This record gives sequence, structure tokens and C-alpha cells, in this order.
Amino acid sequence: MGSTMIKVGIVGGTGYTGVELLGLLAMHPQAALQVITSRADAGTPVSQMFPSLRGVVDLSFTHPDEAQLEKCDLVFFATPNGIAMQQVRALLDAGVKVIDLAADFRLQDIAEWEKWYSMSHVCPDLVAEAVYGLPEVNRAHIKTARLVANPGCYPTAVQLGFIPLLEAGMIESDNLIADAKSGVSGAGRKAEVSFLFSEAADNFKAYGVAGHRHLPEIKQGLARAQGKPVGLTFVPHLTPMIRGIHATLYGRLARDANLADLQALFERRYASEPFVDVMPAGSHPETRSVRGANKCRIAVHRPQGGDVVVVLSVIDNLVKGAAGQAVQNMNIMFGLPEDTALNSVPLLP
Repeated sequence: MGSTMIKVGIVGGTGYTGVELLGLLAMHPQAALQVITSRADAGTPVSQMFPSLRGVVDLSFTHPDEAQLEKCDLVFFATPNGIAMQQVRALLDAGVKVIDLAADFRLQDIAEWEKWYSMSHVCPDLVAEAVYGLPEVNRAHIKTARLVANPGCYPTAVQLGFIPLLEAGMIESDNLIADAKSGVSGAGRKAEVSFLFSEAADNFKAYGVAGHRHLPEIKQGLARAQGKPVGLTFVPHLTPMIRGIHATLYGRLARDANLADLQALFERRYASEPFVDVMPAGSHPETRSVRGANKCRIAVHRPQGGDVVVVLSVIDNLVKGAAGQAVQNMNIMFGLPEDTALNSVPLLP
């Protein structure tokens, strides 16, 4: 692709993943932002809604009917579930590549998707074609994909933590446990009582214990990693912070391994991955060490030399958990260096 500019459109850019995506693309030397759509906010300058983008993004939101998305090279959907599937076919037919940041194309089992998302799928055939956009697993397929399903935030943190162990057959896969915590921005940019400052701050709770939409997505990815279905208990929690996911993962060792072997396994698996950082043995990665960055930091433990492995995995839910991963996928699809526009240092304190 060399130095050609990639004409980019964004559908639904008024949420947190949308503004994150805008910020990354505005800094991307080969992305030319053409259009960003919003039904409710058409005509409003982007920088009026997001003052952080003043002087960086000079577009206004365009009504979807006037967007001419088919003139783009790539369109990102940062929309609620169920929107992308209605528009993707026309874009693909026009030769446009698509990255969906929602869940419309993540689950290969259509009946399962319809159960968890309570709607019927309008293009099952495209689900079969879609590539799951976890670069650390699917890079080769992403390269040639027309349609990429960008992973969910919890699924990114959990899969990156478990995959090395499952690929190597190191853990029993019938009783995996993922105990995960997310910042409030993971719930989206909407007015809802449980996400008000007075409700979410200084408070901590689990939710979705009986079943969360990310459960089938995680199970699908882990089953792929080891070639057979897994048993997984996944419990998400809401924490009083804006950004970040911390996943604590538990698995029983299937065969003898000391901590040095496990550490070496993770270091080897992610040695050439620019966005996965395997921490030194004994580390406890913090969410703020990845805030604003497209990075997953992982530490592996074997407490008391027992038969349980504990993996700690942290990401920023809006970056490696959403928009940053989407830009990483774009870079792969267009043959660009994978870290283009993704080199920002995490914000601390």
C-alpha cells in the first residue's frame, strides 16, 4: 500500500469507543478521516461534542443517509449491537473493508448469537466469512479479510491470558475460571442510574453472574486455541474507575510444570507481539500501567508451588479492548507496520 492514504469512515462515533477511535485515527499518518455518522447529532462539529479533539478533527457528524460510506476504503462500526449487520453487505459489495467494534460478527454459531443478543441475524453467510480480530491469534487471516469482528474487551484480556496455557496443553480445560473487573466506561456512554457517579463511585459489585454476552465469545476463542470445547466460569465486576480491565484467571495444571517453565512459555508465545508485555515472574500488573495504550500486560503465577496457575491480565478496555485493537487490525489489513499510531505511552498518574 506504500504511502496511499486510506479513506476511513466511522459509523456511530458519539460513544467512548468512537472518540477513542477518532483520536487514534487523527494521529494516524495514513488514515484520512472522510466521514463520521450520527443520526441524533448530525451537523454538530465533532470537536463541540469532544473538546479533546479541537484542532485535531475538523469534521461534523453526518446523517447516515448522506454519508456516502461506499466511497471509503475502510469503515469502522462503533455502533450498538445489531446495526452493522444491516449495512455491511452493501459496503462489502462496493469493495469497502469493514471492522465491526460491536458483536454482530464475533460468534460463529448463529443460534447462540441470537440467544445472547435477542434478535435475529440478517446475514449469517457473512458471519461465516468474518475474521475474529485478535491479532495475536489470527494475524494471517486478518491480513486478507474484508470483514473483521473486533473482539470484546473482557474476551481480549481473558483469551490473551489463557491461550498460551491451552495451546501447550498445560491446564485442564473443563474448569477454567475468569474473574474480571472493568471500569465504568465499558458500559458505554449513556445515561443510566447504575452508572451515575454517586452510584458507581466508592462501590464494587459483580454482575451478569448467571451469564454475560462475552461468555460465549470467550469460550469460542479458548476452544479454538486447544481444539475442543472448554468449561469456563466467567464473572465480571464493575469497579469505580473510568478505564481498565483486570482479569484474574485460574486453571488447574494438567501436567507438571514449574514456574520457570510457565514464565518461559508465556515469554516465548508473546516474544514477537508488540502489544503483549509478559511481566517478570512475581509481578502484579496494574490497570493504570496500560491506561490509554494498546497494550496487554500479563503476569503468570503458581501460588505456593501448587497445582493451580494464576494469570493476571490487564488492558485498557477502550484501547486494546476496543478502538486500539481495531486500528491494529486496520494496520494489518492494509499492510502497514502494526504499531502505526499505536505507540502512545500509558498515562500515569
